[in-house]
Amino acid sequence: MSIFSKIAAGEIPSYKCAENEQFYAFLDINPVSPGHTLVIPRREEDYIFDLSDDELAAMQVFAKHVAVAMRRVFKCRKVAQVVLGLEVPHAHIHLIPMNKEGDVDFRRPKLTLPAEEMKEMAEKIYTEFQKE
Repeated sequence: MSIFSKIAAGEIPSYKCAENEQFYAFLDINPVSPGHTLVIPRREEDYIFDLSDDELAAMQVFAKHVAVAMRRVFKCRKVAQVVLGLEVPHAHIHLIPMNKEGDVDFRRPKLTLPAEEMKEMAEKIYTEFQKE
């Protein structure tokens, strides 16, 4: 079971931003920008393109609703969508609030944000997601 599966199952704490029966979204604990959120399928699958067509389409729609909520919270120009990462063998999408392309630079040092700030961001995203 991957660390992301354990997070989605509630076995490991996370800053939940959104969820439904198929997908779970939570703040990245090593963000490149404040609000950096991960969207995962609850069903563990290593490679995003190994998801069925229906699962992948549903994941994109879920991610869209999370991104809409994020954009309202962060007042950013756009929310970037990035699919990358080999460290965790669980398909995931990075959603990152951005005002300039440099906001999505994974080579920059990762941020360390206070727990209270992370909790507040996640709660705001979750509240906005509920309106979708």
